[in-house]
Amino acid sequence: MAVFDTPQAAFGALRPVCVQLTRAQTVENVRLLQAHLAGVSGAALQELQEYVLFPLRFALRVPGPKQERLVQSLVQCISSVLAATCVKKQELLQELFSELCTCLAPPPSKAAPLSEELKLAVIQALHTLMHSAYGDIILSLYQPSTLPLLGFAVSLLLTLAEQEKAKQIKISALECLQVLVLQCDCQEHRHLDEDEAQRCGDLFASFLPGISITLSRVITGDIKQGHKPTVSAIRLFYLIVGLVMADAQLARIPKSREKLLVEQSRISQLMIHRGPDWSKSTAEKLSLLLHKVVESSSVHPHWKVRLELVELVHHLLRNCSQSLVDSFSHLLKGLVGLVNDENSEVQSRCNEVLQGIAEQRIVAQNRALADVLSENLHSLATALPRLMNSQDDTGKVSTLSLLLGYLKLLGPKINIVLNSVSHLHRLSKALVQVLELDVTDVKIVEARRSGPPGPLQQGVQTGRCQKKYFRFFTEEKVFQLLQQVCRVLGYYGNLYLLVDHFMGLYNESCLYRKQAAMILNELVTGAAGVGVDVLQEREVPLNVGDLKGSITSILDEYMDQANWYLVTSNDTEESSSELSVQHSGLAVLAGAVSSSVLLPSLEPPVTTRTMNSNIWQICIQLEGVGCFAAVLGKEFRLLLLSALYPVLEKAGDRTLLISETALGTLADICEACGYDSVQRLINENSDYLVNGISLNLRQLAHQPRASQVLDTMLKHSDASLLPLVEDVIQDVLSALDQSYNSQAFTFLRVLHSVMTALGTKTMFTLCNTALLSLRVLLLDLSTCLAMRGSRWPGCCSVMATLPAGAALKQRSPVASPLQFV
Repeated sequence: MAVFDTPQAAFGALRPVCVQLTRAQTVENVRLLQAHLAGVSGAALQELQEYVLFPLRFALRVPGPKQERLVQSLVQCISSVLAATCVKKQELLQELFSELCTCLAPPPSKAAPLSEELKLAVIQALHTLMHSAYGDIILSLYQPSTLPLLGFAVSLLLTLAEQEKAKQIKISALECLQVLVLQCDCQEHRHLDEDEAQRCGDLFASFLPGISITLSRVITGDIKQGHKPTVSAIRLFYLIVGLVMADAQLARIPKSREKLLVEQSRISQLMIHRGPDWSKSTAEKLSLLLHKVVESSSVHPHWKVRLELVELVHHLLRNCSQSLVDSFSHLLKGLVGLVNDENSEVQSRCNEVLQGIAEQRIVAQNRALADVLSENLHSLATALPRLMNSQDDTGKVSTLSLLLGYLKLLGPKINIVLNSVSHLHRLSKALVQVLELDVTDVKIVEARRSGPPGPLQQGVQTGRCQKKYFRFFTEEKVFQLLQQVCRVLGYYGNLYLLVDHFMGLYNESCLYRKQAAMILNELVTGAAGVGVDVLQEREVPLNVGDLKGSITSILDEYMDQANWYLVTSNDTEESSSELSVQHSGLAVLAGAVSSSVLLPSLEPPVTTRTMNSNIWQICIQLEGVGCFAAVLGKEFRLLLLSALYPVLEKAGDRTLLISETALGTLADICEACGYDSVQRLINENSDYLVNGISLNLRQLAHQPRASQVLDTMLKHSDASLLPLVEDVIQDVLSALDQSYNSQAFTFLRVLHSVMTALGTKTMFTLCNTALLSLRVLLLDLSTCLAMRGSRWPGCCSVMATLPAGAALKQRSPVASPLQFV
């Protein structure tokens, strides 16, 4: 068909078919007009727009029943004309809008319902009409006088969105509603200026209850409707709420309603005055709806619904942080809960929104919002132990992600929580209960170090913590979230307050001690900014002096004899050693011999559970020492005087878990303090270590672990250490001469280390007298054991390492204790 470019040519072609349609309203005549329109250019059709629309509108307005096929054809033809032209007259726009809405009106009750095809055609025609309005002509629809017409259209479209079964109709109705409330995101519509948005907000306030309630029902409706209607409903919900409840608009509303003219009094009854009372009442009702929307959307199986929920929170928080402050309890819960969403797009967008909230300091500058977050945090902390006990690991990850998100959003305002006694108490007790370890594994106690520890480089890694097993969870992700919670607390919180509080829990009960130590380790790590993920920087930079002071106080508590020397084994020698340290005032201890009569133990039997608990407490404290070294770096060298000796003690412990953890701590100390090896660490600090060993060997009843320190030093050092320990070896021999029954096995390990060092490094560093004394003592021990009918492999191991040139020429002048056996 030829194209008619001029209005005259187009008029000549269209006039006959328009006249024919006016005389006979049939589907065939409509189709004939549609076919002729295809050959008319857009510019020519624009000139003839009203002429062409007249027969179509006339056919719609003819009274009496009409065939649905005819109405559908008329509407589709009108839509095609509007798609190719612009509506430039206000009256035409309003009349077309009214006529199309009438086509959607439900028929009389006895008549058959409208077909899905007709509904879809009318919705699409309305959508096209709104986009065809030229310039500011569209605003003529948004006047108080047109409020009834707009209300009619909104009601029709909401009914279709909620009640229609056809998915495409639901989606089209929601999209048309979005255009109708001037929230279309297409490029054809210009953005409203401030005054225009204010007038539209006043107008749409009348529709807000109906729109929000209906949309909430669509959002929380049957999941079988698919994700697209739900996504569209969520988008429309936050757009209309964000417009009507915008903080900027409500701030401009006068407290009292303006007086209208008498002829406008009826219209004024339909208009809403968005004053303080209305805003407060509406916000309360919206809070209920938002709670339902968040609860439903946050667990929706389709990721696009969850992504749209993130956009809802972002939009409302950005535009309505004042007016909807009571709703953000629900909104932030939904947002934070999606931080670890299984879909990467949802997770990424969620993190972007949280980062934006932090950077814009929305929470920091809004005390009411910070208070809401604080209350949310308190409620969650109260329920945390119950949730950890009842949820599966997936639920626990979700719950802890929520807790972590609250803390991150509070940021520097976190001290609002910490300065409240009830809030801090509830949060700390929740963390302590959740971090309870499972200490029932018998293997922990049974795992013993059968031989000397190998070189540190063969298997010990820096910063490596022992895998822990917890009572309330098994998933590693749960523990990582708990670590982040503690680190964020340490990063933003008052470190002195936190350390003091958790040290109080540490000392309050042995049931809390392990968990409190873990939390203290993570608090210090977070305070130093190590391994902590935050949304915004803290307001006050870290004071290294404060950090060092807190670490010093924690170390003093960790290495207190009551907390460092715990019973970890049923071995008589080792358990009595620990008890002797804890109760040095007692003259007689289990396994210790002071005469030929063995007195009964003053201590109740130690259970496997208790020993497991003790082992883990020591390991956690050792890990803490490594953490403190890592955060202080070379500043930790000043604390080596008090920390290195106890760690070396534990490196020589017979319990495998403790020994491995202590060796890892030594590696952490080396890295932090700038030592390239443990050997160098020991050698450069050997003077005071050797002095400490010598002093403690003279107080063996109170310091039975001195030999372990020497053993560890010999294992991990070189020949340069041997001249320093010559006098100490004499002290070892003297101590063994006095207490071989109770400490023989421990000292034999040390002597074995000495002889190994002699055999592999230098044979003549020690004097011949020391070698002779050593050989005499070993011979006496082996003779004694042979008389008792038992064997001691340790003696043979030590003697086998003696240098061949050190043959026994004479007996030592030192009286052997075997004379008294």
